[in-house]
Amino acid sequence: MLANLLFLANAEPTATGGVVHQLLEQFGIEPAILISQILSFSLLAFVLYRFGFKPILAAVDERQRKIESGLAYADEMKRKLEQVQSESEEVLRKAALDAQAVVSDARKSAKELFEKQTQEAAAQGAALIEKAQQSIELERKKMLAEVRTEIARLVTLTTAKVLSKELSDEERTRFASAASRELTNV
Repeated sequence: MLANLLFLANAEPTATGGVVHQLLEQFGIEPAILISQILSFSLLAFVLYRFGFKPILAAVDERQRKIESGLAYADEMKRKLEQVQSESEEVLRKAALDAQAVVSDARKSAKELFEKQTQEAAAQGAALIEKAQQSIELERKKMLAEVRTEIARLVTLTTAKVLSKELSDEERTRFASAASRELTNV
Protein backbone atom coordinates (compact mmCIF):
# COMPACT_ATOMS: atom_id res chain seq x y z
CA MET A 1 0.00 0.00 0.00
CA LEU A 2 2.83 2.37 0.84
CA ALA A 3 4.39 1.67 -2.53
CA ASN A 4 1.10 2.56 -4.22
CA LEU A 5 0.89 5.84 -2.33
CA LEU A 6 4.46 6.73 -3.31
CA PHE A 7 3.76 5.86 -6.88
CA LEU A 8 0.58 7.97 -6.94
CA ALA A 9 2.24 10.87 -5.16
CA ASN A 10 5.17 11.00 -7.57
CA ALA A 11 3.09 10.38 -10.68
CA GLU A 12 3.02 13.19 -13.18
CA PRO A 13 -0.33 14.62 -14.04
CA THR A 14 -1.50 13.01 -17.21
CA ALA A 15 -3.60 14.31 -19.95
CA THR A 16 -6.65 13.04 -18.14
CA GLY A 17 -5.92 15.42 -15.35
CA GLY A 18 -4.11 13.36 -12.68
CA VAL A 19 -7.05 13.09 -10.33
CA VAL A 20 -4.97 12.15 -7.31
CA HIS A 21 -2.46 14.91 -7.90
CA GLN A 22 -5.25 17.45 -8.29
CA LEU A 23 -6.92 16.28 -5.10
CA LEU A 24 -3.69 16.53 -3.15
CA GLU A 25 -3.08 20.05 -4.46
CA GLN A 26 -6.66 21.08 -3.81
CA PHE A 27 -6.49 20.03 -0.15
CA GLY A 28 -2.99 21.40 0.30
CA ILE A 29 -1.37 18.07 1.05
CA GLU A 30 2.32 17.60 0.35
CA PRO A 31 2.97 13.99 -0.68
CA ALA A 32 6.40 13.84 1.01
CA ILE A 33 5.01 15.19 4.31
CA LEU A 34 2.05 12.80 4.13
CA ILE A 35 4.35 9.83 3.65
CA SER A 36 6.63 10.93 6.51
CA GLN A 37 3.57 11.37 8.77
CA ILE A 38 2.30 7.91 7.83
CA LEU A 39 5.74 6.45 8.59
CA SER A 40 5.93 8.37 11.90
CA PHE A 41 2.45 7.26 12.94
CA SER A 42 3.21 3.65 12.00
CA LEU A 43 6.46 3.75 13.97
CA LEU A 44 4.71 5.34 16.97
CA ALA A 45 1.90 2.74 16.82
CA PHE A 46 4.46 -0.07 16.68
CA VAL A 47 6.49 1.31 19.61
CA LEU A 48 3.35 1.86 21.71
CA TYR A 49 2.08 -1.63 20.95
CA ARG A 50 5.47 -3.26 21.57
CA PHE A 51 6.55 -1.41 24.71
CA GLY A 52 3.29 -0.03 26.09
CA PHE A 53 0.22 -2.11 25.38
CA LYS A 54 1.87 -5.51 25.24
CA PRO A 55 3.48 -5.33 28.73
CA ILE A 56 0.32 -3.81 30.21
CA LEU A 57 -1.84 -6.53 28.67
CA ALA A 58 0.60 -9.18 29.90
CA ALA A 59 0.46 -7.72 33.43
CA VAL A 60 -3.35 -7.62 33.31
CA ASP A 61 -3.46 -11.23 32.12
CA GLU A 62 -1.05 -12.29 34.87
CA ARG A 63 -3.10 -10.45 37.50
CA GLN A 64 -6.28 -12.11 36.18
CA ARG A 65 -4.62 -15.54 36.47
CA LYS A 66 -3.55 -14.77 40.04
CA ILE A 67 -7.06 -13.64 40.95
CA GLU A 68 -8.58 -16.78 39.43
CA SER A 69 -6.00 -18.90 41.24
CA GLY A 70 -6.75 -17.12 44.52
CA LEU A 71 -10.49 -17.60 44.08
CA ALA A 72 -10.01 -21.27 43.29
CA TYR A 73 -7.81 -21.64 46.38
CA ALA A 74 -10.38 -19.83 48.53
CA ASP A 75 -13.14 -22.11 47.23
CA GLU A 76 -11.00 -25.17 47.95
CA MET A 77 -10.23 -23.96 51.48
CA LYS A 78 -13.93 -23.23 52.05
CA ARG A 79 -14.80 -26.74 50.92
CA LYS A 80 -12.11 -28.24 53.17
CA LEU A 81 -13.29 -26.14 56.11
CA GLU A 82 -16.85 -27.36 55.61
CA GLN A 83 -15.57 -30.94 55.42
CA VAL A 84 -13.53 -30.55 58.60
CA GLN A 85 -16.50 -28.95 60.36
CA SER A 86 -18.79 -31.80 59.36
CA GLU A 87 -16.16 -34.34 60.48
CA SER A 88 -15.75 -32.59 63.82
CA GLU A 89 -19.54 -32.49 64.28
CA GLU A 90 -19.62 -36.22 63.57
CA VAL A 91 -16.84 -36.85 66.10
CA LEU A 92 -18.67 -34.74 68.69
CA ARG A 93 -21.90 -36.61 68.02
CA LYS A 94 -20.13 -39.96 68.44
CA ALA A 95 -18.45 -38.71 71.60
CA ALA A 96 -21.81 -37.64 73.00
CA LEU A 97 -23.29 -41.06 72.21
CA ASP A 98 -20.30 -42.79 73.80
CA ALA A 99 -20.57 -40.55 76.85
CA GLN A 100 -24.27 -41.37 77.19
CA ALA A 101 -23.48 -45.08 76.94
CA VAL A 102 -20.76 -44.77 79.57
CA VAL A 103 -23.08 -42.84 81.88
CA SER A 104 -25.84 -45.38 81.36
CA ASP A 105 -23.45 -48.26 82.07
CA ALA A 106 -22.11 -46.45 85.10
CA ARG A 107 -25.64 -45.88 86.44
CA LYS A 108 -26.51 -49.49 85.81
CA SER A 109 -23.32 -50.68 87.48
CA ALA A 110 -23.82 -48.28 90.36
CA LYS A 111 -27.40 -49.50 90.83
CA GLU A 112 -26.30 -53.13 90.79
CA LEU A 113 -23.45 -52.41 93.17
CA PHE A 114 -25.77 -50.48 95.46
CA GLU A 115 -28.28 -53.32 95.57
CA LYS A 116 -25.53 -55.85 96.22
CA GLN A 117 -23.96 -53.75 98.95
CA THR A 118 -27.36 -53.17 100.51
CA GLN A 119 -27.99 -56.91 100.66
CA GLU A 120 -24.55 -57.58 102.10
CA ALA A 121 -24.94 -54.76 104.60
CA ALA A 122 -28.25 -56.15 105.80
CA ALA A 123 -26.71 -59.65 106.13
CA GLN A 124 -23.42 -58.73 107.77
CA GLY A 125 -24.46 -55.69 109.76
CA ALA A 126 -22.86 -52.43 110.72
CA ALA A 127 -19.31 -53.84 111.10
CA LEU A 128 -19.05 -54.71 107.44
CA ILE A 129 -20.40 -51.30 106.38
CA GLU A 130 -17.73 -49.58 108.47
CA LYS A 131 -15.02 -51.74 106.94
CA ALA A 132 -16.25 -50.93 103.41
CA GLN A 133 -16.27 -47.21 104.17
CA GLN A 134 -12.70 -47.38 105.49
CA SER A 135 -11.62 -49.23 102.37
CA ILE A 136 -13.31 -46.66 100.13
CA GLU A 137 -11.67 -43.80 101.99
CA LEU A 138 -8.27 -45.46 101.77
CA GLU A 139 -8.72 -46.05 98.03
CA ARG A 140 -9.80 -42.43 97.56
CA LYS A 141 -6.72 -41.16 99.36
CA LYS A 142 -4.51 -43.48 97.34
CA MET A 143 -6.12 -42.32 94.11
CA LEU A 144 -5.77 -38.65 95.14
CA ALA A 145 -2.10 -39.25 95.94
CA GLU A 146 -1.60 -40.86 92.52
CA VAL A 147 -3.46 -38.01 90.81
CA ARG A 148 -1.36 -35.44 92.65
CA THR A 149 1.83 -37.22 91.65
CA GLU A 150 0.72 -37.40 88.02
CA ILE A 151 -0.37 -33.75 87.97
CA ALA A 152 2.94 -32.72 89.54
CA ARG A 153 4.78 -34.68 86.84
CA LEU A 154 2.68 -33.06 84.10
CA VAL A 155 3.20 -29.58 85.59
CA THR A 156 6.95 -30.20 85.65
CA LEU A 157 6.91 -31.46 82.06
CA THR A 158 4.75 -28.56 80.89
CA THR A 159 6.95 -26.03 82.68
CA ALA A 160 10.01 -27.53 81.06
CA LYS A 161 8.40 -27.26 77.64
CA VAL A 162 7.19 -23.72 78.26
CA LEU A 163 10.60 -22.66 79.45
CA SER A 164 12.17 -24.64 76.58
CA LYS A 165 14.89 -26.13 78.72
CA GLU A 166 15.70 -29.30 80.65
CA LEU A 167 14.97 -28.95 84.37
CA SER A 168 17.45 -30.11 86.96
CA ASP A 169 16.41 -32.62 89.62
CA GLU A 170 16.24 -29.83 92.20
CA GLU A 171 13.93 -27.68 90.00
CA ARG A 172 11.80 -30.72 89.15
CA THR A 173 11.41 -31.55 92.86
CA ARG A 174 10.60 -27.93 93.68
CA PHE A 175 7.89 -27.71 90.97
CA ALA A 176 6.45 -31.11 91.99
CA SER A 177 6.23 -30.12 95.64
CA ALA A 178 4.66 -26.76 94.77
CA ALA A 179 2.06 -28.48 92.61
CA SER A 180 1.40 -31.02 95.36
CA ARG A 181 0.89 -28.23 97.92
CA GLU A 182 -1.53 -26.47 95.57
CA LEU A 183 -3.49 -29.67 95.06
CA THR A 184 -3.57 -30.36 98.81
CA ASN A 185 -5.08 -26.92 99.35
CA VAL A 186 -7.78 -27.64 96.79
